[in-house]
Amino acid sequence: MVCLAANRISAASAMVFMQDSERAAALATASGLDVGLHINFTECFTASEAPSSLRLHQERIRRFLRANKYALVIYNPFLRQAFREVFEAQVNEFARLYGREPSRFDGHQHMHLCSNMILDRILPAGAKVRRSFSFDSSEKNFFNRYYRALIDRYLAARHRIGDFFFALSQHLSISRLQRVVELAKTYDVELMTHPEVTVEFEGLLSDEFASTISRAQLATLASL
Repeated sequence: MVCLAANRISAASAMVFMQDSERAAALATASGLDVGLHINFTECFTASEAPSSLRLHQERIRRFLRANKYALVIYNPFLRQAFREVFEAQVNEFARLYGREPSRFDGHQHMHLCSNMILDRILPAGAKVRRSFSFDSSEKNFFNRYYRALIDRYLAARHRIGDFFFALSQHLSISRLQRVVELAKTYDVELMTHPEVTVEFEGLLSDEFASTISRAQLATLASL
């Protein structure tokens, strides 16, 4: 809420079926914060109201996706129904908490872009969806960038996505942040941050950050 009040963030993503989901929804609704659904396949649900059957489905998915770092690119036919049911349950819970549909979809550890979600077309057509991270040739190898480009091409054909997506943790230096702001003058650019991380929180509230981002127009996810 501090970052929102200081006009340093314009939107947020929320998990459901977590211990603090109810309080977070109340705070966000009271403040008018634009909130999307942060789809969770890899962290155990901690809210008491999460049904046991849902926990079992999510645990199967969680074990699969956390087995190794390449699991998200592997399609698991035995989890087709589990992925769909866990996703739909989270959408319904978000609607209960916030009184509306999510303004956008993204995923914890970006697992909303895992192969089961993509190949089974589980995300609603036409929805706003977070794209892959944006990197240049010096930051990632060719195959990594090629795979991300394929995913983004699919997303662009079926969903509404931004033009670029970066993490503030990688752009805390003013020189790197300025590159993001220059892009934002022409394109739709999302800059992800985790204010609970001290260095990001301090960076967000710094005068240098405020001065740099003032050169671009801030927008909510709902307006893109």
